[in-house]
Amino acid sequence: MTGIDTIADCTKAIQLDPNLAVAYNNRGRAYNDIGDYDRAIADCTEAIRLNPNDANAYGNRGFAYNKKKDYGRAIADYTQALRLTPNNAIAYSNRGDAYCNKGDRNRAIADYTEALRLDPNFATAYNNRGIAYSEGGDYDRAIADYTEAIRLEPTANIYNNRGSVYRDKGDYDRAIADHTSAIQLDPNDINAYCGRGYAYSFKYEYDRVVADYTEAIRLEPNNAGIYNDRGAAYAMKGDYDHAIADHTEAIRLNPNNVLAYISRGNAYSDKGDYDRAIADHTEAIRLDPNDANAYNNRGYIYRKKRDYDRAIADCTEAIRLDSSDAIAYNNRGIAYALKGDYDRAIADHTEAIRIDSNDAIAYCSRGYAYNLKGDYPQARADINHALQLDPNYQIAKNLDADLRQRGY
Repeated sequence: MTGIDTIADCTKAIQLDPNLAVAYNNRGRAYNDIGDYDRAIADCTEAIRLNPNDANAYGNRGFAYNKKKDYGRAIADYTQALRLTPNNAIAYSNRGDAYCNKGDRNRAIADYTEALRLDPNFATAYNNRGIAYSEGGDYDRAIADYTEAIRLEPTANIYNNRGSVYRDKGDYDRAIADHTSAIQLDPNDINAYCGRGYAYSFKYEYDRVVADYTEAIRLEPNNAGIYNDRGAAYAMKGDYDHAIADHTEAIRLNPNNVLAYISRGNAYSDKGDYDRAIADHTEAIRLDPNDANAYNNRGYIYRKKRDYDRAIADCTEAIRLDSSDAIAYNNRGIAYALKGDYDRAIADHTEAIRIDSNDAIAYCSRGYAYNLKGDYPQARADINHALQLDPNYQIAKNLDADLRQRGY
């Protein structure tokens, strides 16, 4: 019986007996099943009025409130359901969901743990506790919970969840294996293809990334985000025309997609089409004037066009919006150096190093500024440090050779 059929049957029952609490509750649950949460709340509220001790009605109304992101009311309803039925594992698990959605992971974990004490074979509670652990950065406990959930009830969703945590831990092979298992269980699971494609990107296997995102697009051709992700993979392959085409499609599907404009602008920049790159970043800034990345990228492109004043202005705005962005300090520092303002360049790269002491680019760029200023011992120290951090950094190797040639 479908949710619509249940609603029709319960409506007839209510017409015959307007005081039949169970009919209101069942119709409310059916409304939940079809996503009509306002009607679900109304029906469960009436069921509770008719029978204040109906724990199921509180649980069903709590579910609807949770879906509507009214987490306080959801928690209150689940708490009342638990007062009426203290051994209700589902109510504990559902209240855990509400706490987790509210950002209170500790209470969520406590509720999932109690649900599992009451029902040790409750796969959903293991999965959801795994989500809470992963959101808190406790990846080992998350993996343990997902593994137990998979043992009890292997589903594509749980494999995807565990795969995402393996990816966050840097274990890309296990991540790929889990997303592959999800695909085997559900060949139409878009999240599995996207998750596996993302994991492949960390292994620099961009042909596989493109293949997975292509399959995801086949399954959901109107998803702007997937086009944008595939475009990024094409860009990493150096295939800028395909990258631009994908970002353009993402923009067509969602004209307010700031990331798509930034990504297309970066592809144009890599292709050497700086005017179109600037236009795209300008549009991104119009859509979101607080996007530091768009300012920083546009500043970089202005620098490539040797428009150093505009480059400095854009990087300065990027720093104002995000003072922790070492890349913006480096970009502005290089622009200052190219303008001949070596002291400001050195100050910016020094700040980038303060933010990230392992930033080889910052050491190399500061060494370059010292070199231009004629302070060769400081230049030598910074270039040495840059090469210690990244022995294959070609620009630092070139500066090293130049300094050696001049006896430093």
